[in-house]
Amino acid sequence: MRWVAYAQLVRLPNVFTAMADIVLACVATGAILDHFAAFVCVLAASSLLYMAGMVWNDWFDLKQDLRERPGRPIPSGRVTTKDAAMLGSILMIGGLLAAAAADFIDGHGMSLKISLLLVAAILLYDGILKKTWMGQYAMGACRFFNVLLGLSAGAESIPPWGYALALTIGVYIVGVTWFAKTEARSSKKQTLLTAALVMAGGLLLALTVPTLALDDIRAAPTPWVFFPYMLAAFGFYVGLKVVPAVRDPRPDRVQPAVKRAILGLVILDAILATSLVGWPGLAIVLLLAPALWLGQWLYST
Repeated sequence: MRWVAYAQLVRLPNVFTAMADIVLACVATGAILDHFAAFVCVLAASSLLYMAGMVWNDWFDLKQDLRERPGRPIPSGRVTTKDAAMLGSILMIGGLLAAAAADFIDGHGMSLKISLLLVAAILLYDGILKKTWMGQYAMGACRFFNVLLGLSAGAESIPPWGYALALTIGVYIVGVTWFAKTEARSSKKQTLLTAALVMAGGLLLALTVPTLALDDIRAAPTPWVFFPYMLAAFGFYVGLKVVPAVRDPRPDRVQPAVKRAILGLVILDAILATSLVGWPGLAIVLLLAPALWLGQWLYST
């Protein structure tokens, strides 16, 4: 069915990971309650820009996908290159308009500025940097700006802990992107090991977030105590797929590890939220349900 092709093209299950970044940021700043309309706008902007990035990713990758992934929507002919370009453009413009609406509602200009930086990072990754050594860093920048977009809802400036929060997600995604770089063919063990260590580095960086936020946010004592253990448990959860892939770097091992690491970002966002606002932050995990349900029929990598 045609709608399935478009859902695959935009990586619909993964959109909930972009939403989780925004919810994390707005829960931490209180924007969900204090600036709800702006929160809805940046949530829409993030979702639309994420889907636009996925469309342009496949549009630029057509020649490679004809060789390695001929069943995907564009190389299979289920979506034409013209329709894909039109969809990518509409989604990107819609995302920028949603960010502009957030600024209009609250009288600030930060959301649109950050969304423009996000668009630049998306297009640089998709069109130029993806196949270079800078590709994984460009993707990390996309997630970095996505978190900042969430922090911009109703805000005049980003606090230091906010940049640490965005950097944590960005570094983790650098590792995930590096790990996934050659997922369609046999990967190199050393490359996968290095990427896994970068992902672990992102989790270690997460430990700095609640410390930096103490002056602005009163973290609940219980989550504060358990926060490092929850991070360790998350690392173990992802590692259950990552370690076998490193040992045997075939596509059928690497791709499930990439899927778990990507969708696991929702869990990581929830864990980070608990260190800032307490147990209610775990509600972000609910976004994993539709992502996993859709992932039964739609690929995530």
